[in-house]
Amino acid sequence: MTEATFMGFQRKDGRVGTRNYLAILPTVFCVNEVVSILGSKIPGSKLLLHNHGCCELKPDLDRVRDVLMGLITNPNVGACVIVSLGCEGISPEVLHRSAQEAGKPSFYIQLHEAGGMTNAVETCMTKIPALLAELDAQKRIPVPASKLVVGIKCGSSDATSGLIANPTVGLVVDQLLDHGGQVIFGETTEIIGAEHILAERCINLEVRQDLLRMVTRVEERVKRAGVDMRGSQPTPGNIRGGLTTIEEKSLGAISKSGTKPIQGVLYYGQSVREAGLYVMDSPGKEDEIMTGLAAAGANLILFTTGGGAPQGFPIVPVVKVASNPKMVQKMREHIDIDASGILEGLTTMADLKEEIWSKSFEVSSGTLTRAEELSYDRSIGIPTIESSI
Repeated sequence: MTEATFMGFQRKDGRVGTRNYLAILPTVFCVNEVVSILGSKIPGSKLLLHNHGCCELKPDLDRVRDVLMGLITNPNVGACVIVSLGCEGISPEVLHRSAQEAGKPSFYIQLHEAGGMTNAVETCMTKIPALLAELDAQKRIPVPASKLVVGIKCGSSDATSGLIANPTVGLVVDQLLDHGGQVIFGETTEIIGAEHILAERCINLEVRQDLLRMVTRVEERVKRAGVDMRGSQPTPGNIRGGLTTIEEKSLGAISKSGTKPIQGVLYYGQSVREAGLYVMDSPGKEDEIMTGLAAAGANLILFTTGGGAPQGFPIVPVVKVASNPKMVQKMREHIDIDASGILEGLTTMADLKEEIWSKSFEVSSGTLTRAEELSYDRSIGIPTIESSI
């Protein structure tokens, strides 16, 4: 097999970025405005705004902290600025130390210590040029396909998703795994009804049990809420697109994971350095699963859609593969790969696989996705474990 390569940014911790961003993030929602002002002054910076960090139970604060650490250490982040208020439940020192351990230049500032927003912004602007200089010193170099960590997601699904976009991405997944890469998929609610199929692909009994427990926990949580999963899955848009049951949706959704063995089950945002295919316990909501994939280390996301979901992600390029001919025409400005030709006999799944494969390496080497071109990539979401107080 010929070794595939892309042009990436080699990080000190051994991982490789497909992008080289300065990330600016708050430890708590109270300083989102400060982060936004800094972002407006630094073209090309990426803001990781969220609504957490205070008045939450410890399990939620721990999750938010861990996810923010994962985002900071994502290989697409070359440097970071951490903005703190000073009384929140998430320590900026911990996040800063995480960046340092990954070999990334960073600093943090506290509003209480700085004396307010104006002083904080002015202080940051004196320090940021040094970070930008270190970013500029980073250059793309040829790296093997095994350095790709690909997250896969489907959204705004319809009947064409399970017939075309998802199984074709599954072929790409198999090919990347053959090259020694890593792939992470999730959306636990969209595994329900098809978990027995995935269980047969688990490498051992422990992984199999972890996967089945993951699905059971979600089903039991829904039952405790006194509602029927069918009240929210499939979604109204899924139903209009021809999906009738959660099982039908799940069978189409899991096809994007390909056919290779599942090496392990990850908790939300968990990073694993070993190659192979992993399933992450995660929601189906776009901003939340993509945040989890990014925190787990994904440096590229393949996002299949029938209905034309437009979302990107701040620090990870998202390649949109769309399969519904009508929606491709309507949402063309958001679509990277038009997979609808299969329905009309204009192309084959093998040809489409090669198109997605080539596009993935082009994007990983610096070509912008449609979401990046449109700046439709500004949202993150962190699902909480417990209720806020």
